[in-house]
Amino acid sequence: MAIPSVMLNFLFPPPPSLFVSTMSVIGLTSLSSAGYMEIKGKHMQYSKFLNVGVVKKEDNTKLSSRNGMLFSYTPAFLVGLASLLVFHDQDLRFMLLASALTAHFLKRVLEVLFLHKYSGSMLLESAIIISLSYTFSTATMIYTQYLSKDFPEPLVDLKYIGTGLFVVGIIGNFYHHYLLANLRKNGEKEYKIPQGGRSYATREWYLSKFGDKFPKNVKAFIPYIF
Repeated sequence: MAIPSVMLNFLFPPPPSLFVSTMSVIGLTSLSSAGYMEIKGKHMQYSKFLNVGVVKKEDNTKLSSRNGMLFSYTPAFLVGLASLLVFHDQDLRFMLLASALTAHFLKRVLEVLFLHKYSGSMLLESAIIISLSYTFSTATMIYTQYLSKDFPEPLVDLKYIGTGLFVVGIIGNFYHHYLLANLRKNGEKEYKIPQGGRSYATREWYLSKFGDKFPKNVKAFIPYIF
């Protein structure tokens, strides 16, 4: 998979690996398909989107949302943790990447266990698809960086900028998860209307759920506009 020469100023060239190339194509295709399906209203069947836009089937195996999300996040966390234990003598760039992925999924696991307040279900099929996606994406990124260890460094070093953006992002992500979790009091199961920006797909769901009670000024991407 070729990269334009100007981008090689701040990116490593792709390693000569059939596995990495194949997983990159599969990942790009899957993400594009998932994004298109979300826009069309055909969501993965979990949490608030369970039974949205699909015909109900009696034989679908379901997990509790908590167990489903644990099943989704834990394998990717274990892959990241294993990479830190097995390849503990790698360079700084590798350790930053593996640590960031491990920290991200550890945070998700801890949030599932101690923060989020679940009330719904998740199809086992959806949990398997999400889990495989996260696991293979994590393994591919770590393996790609491992194969790049002997490549010359890019002219523009973005690792510290990237680390800073990751820290800001993961803190912001936790903060918003904390706000969402605190919309429900102990024992409550009904959905509450969050404030602030909403993604297009979830905003459409809240509109269908709450109708006229949903604030008109809450937009999906640009506050008060769209």
